[in-house]
Amino acid sequence: MGEAVRAFDWASTPLGHCESWPPELKTAAALVLESHFPMALIWGAELTTIFNDAFLLILGGKRHQLGRSFRDVCGSSWPKFGPLVERASGGQATFLQDFEVEFERGAGVEKTWFTFCFSPVRMADGSVGGTIDTVVETTESVRARRESEVLREELAHRLKNTMAMVQSLAWRTLEGVSEREAVETFEKRVIAMGRAHEALARGGWESACLGELSDQLLAMHGDRFDLEGPDIALGPSAALRLSLILHELATNASKYGALSVPEGRVELRWHREPGPQGEELVLCWREHGGPPVTPPEHTGFGTRLIDMGLIGGCKVERRYPPHGVEVDLRVAIAQLEER
Repeated sequence: MGEAVRAFDWASTPLGHCESWPPELKTAAALVLESHFPMALIWGAELTTIFNDAFLLILGGKRHQLGRSFRDVCGSSWPKFGPLVERASGGQATFLQDFEVEFERGAGVEKTWFTFCFSPVRMADGSVGGTIDTVVETTESVRARRESEVLREELAHRLKNTMAMVQSLAWRTLEGVSEREAVETFEKRVIAMGRAHEALARGGWESACLGELSDQLLAMHGDRFDLEGPDIALGPSAALRLSLILHELATNASKYGALSVPEGRVELRWHREPGPQGEELVLCWREHGGPPVTPPEHTGFGTRLIDMGLIGGCKVERRYPPHGVEVDLRVAIAQLEER
C-alpha cells in the first residue's frame, strides 16, 4: 500500500498535498504503512483514512476506500465504530476483544469478530490529530471456540445419558442380588464418577477445580463439611480418582465415623507446599465429633481405592486416633494436571 498511498491524489481529500502534512501525520502514516499488523490511520474531523496492506485484506481488497472517510469505510457498521473513534478523538484509547460486527466486504454482509485498539495520535500541542486503529480479525477462532463449546455440551449430554444407562443396567442386572448393600455401594460409585464427569465437562474436558468438585461430591451431606483451600486444577484422571476417594471416605464416615452421628463434622482442607519434585498438593481429611475410632480389622475395596491415591506417585497416610479418622494425601501438582 505504500506505493498506492504515495501515488494517491491526497490533494482531493481534506488532508491536502503530502508536502503540507504536519510532522505528526507523516510519522503516524509511516508507522501504519510499515506495520505488518492490520492498521488504519483516521485523521482530522473528516476522519480521512489511510491503511496498510494487512488492513486492506480485512476490507476484502477494496482499495477504493483509501482516502475516504472512516465513516464510509465502516458503512452500516459505523454506529458500532463511531463511539470508539469519538472516544479516541477525545484522547481516550479503547481496547475491545472479539468485538462482533456485521461487515460487508464483497460477498454480502457477514458476521465477523475483531480485536481492536483505537489509540489517539497527539499533536505537538497535546491536542488529538487523529486515531490509529490496530485490528486483528478473530472470526475463525471465535467460530471454532463456539463450535467446540457446542461439541463439548453435546458430549457432556451424551455422557450423562450413558452414565444413566449404566446405572439403569446395573440396577436391572443386580436386582436379583440379595446383598443389597453391595449393589447400592456400586451404584453410588457410578454416581460419584458421573459428578466428576460433569465437573470436567464444565472445564472443557481439560480440568476440574478441586474445590468445586469436592463441594459437588459432598453436597449430599449438607453442611457437615468444612472445605478450605486454594484453586487447584485437576486433570481428568486425578478428578475421577478424587471423586471416588471422597465418595469412599464420606461413605465410611456415614457408616462408622463422624457423619454417623448428628454432631459429627468433617474438615477437608488442602494447600500447596514445596516438595522434592516441585510444588505439592497436601490434602487433609479430618473427622471430629463422631464415635471412638479403632483401626479396621479388614481392608475392603474402598480402602484399597483410597490407598491408590489421586494418581501414580501419590502418598497416602491413614490414621485412626480415637477422636476421628485422619487421611493425608500428598502428590506433585504437576502430576495432577496430566491428562
